[in-house]
Amino acid sequence: MLFVAGLRAQEEQPQRYVREYRIGPWDVLEVSVYGEEDYSDVRVQVTEYGRIKLPLIDVVDVEGLTQGQLEQNLSKLFIEKAIFQNPSVTVLVVERQSQRVSLLGAVATPGRFELLGRQKLLHVVAEAGGFTTFDGEITLIREQQDPLKISIDDLVSGDDRYNIPLQPNDIVYVRPEETVLIYVGGAVGSPGAIEVPKSNIPTLYRAIIQVGGFSERASKGNVKIKRIGENGDEIIIDVDAKDIEKGDKPDVALQPGDVIIVGEKVF
Repeated sequence: MLFVAGLRAQEEQPQRYVREYRIGPWDVLEVSVYGEEDYSDVRVQVTEYGRIKLPLIDVVDVEGLTQGQLEQNLSKLFIEKAIFQNPSVTVLVVERQSQRVSLLGAVATPGRFELLGRQKLLHVVAEAGGFTTFDGEITLIREQQDPLKISIDDLVSGDDRYNIPLQPNDIVYVRPEETVLIYVGGAVGSPGAIEVPKSNIPTLYRAIIQVGGFSERASKGNVKIKRIGENGDEIIIDVDAKDIEKGDKPDVALQPGDVIIVGEKVF
């Protein structure tokens, strides 16, 4: 039962991040009073000081308010100033002009992005050119809340619970996929280390291709893989690459830290 309760708590956690948007400077609002044609779709922009100027009631402080709170405040002002008796006020945030989020880590173009309208996490990731890895984790950092971790698999699964609506000043960090090194030396085009995703380590033949393939002096029948075993001992695996080329034997799977040495022909 405790395990099930823990899973339920994890599933409900993203919902803590779904909060009403709060109005800020340079936002564009539309204010309407139901049944009043002269007060329909009145468009105003919030000043840098967090205020708007409306017909009949003049200047109103709006910064930090939700749409619902501003609707209530305007209704009270209309009544206090004897403009409308029982107004039904609607406020829409048409544009979110100056509020940004930061997107960092494993995306094509990390940086700061404007929040225009009600934008969700996947929308901003798309604006950044998409993920550069699909085997990572996303951390959403929001003011006065604990960081929220979401796997990329959950986010792209289509489950809208994980596609969180973003708030101004959110920081989204996409953790890059862990990489490992494979070393290729000897008679190859460009000997050296290659850095590869841990989830997509190349086979022996593919690793050799990545460093420029076999050189003219290469002895394809004399390829060795040096590997450190679980107990720390060095293991040497002899491979005849000609058998792999001909399809007589399967390519050899590599492990992190493997060292490949291609021998030279003896003339």
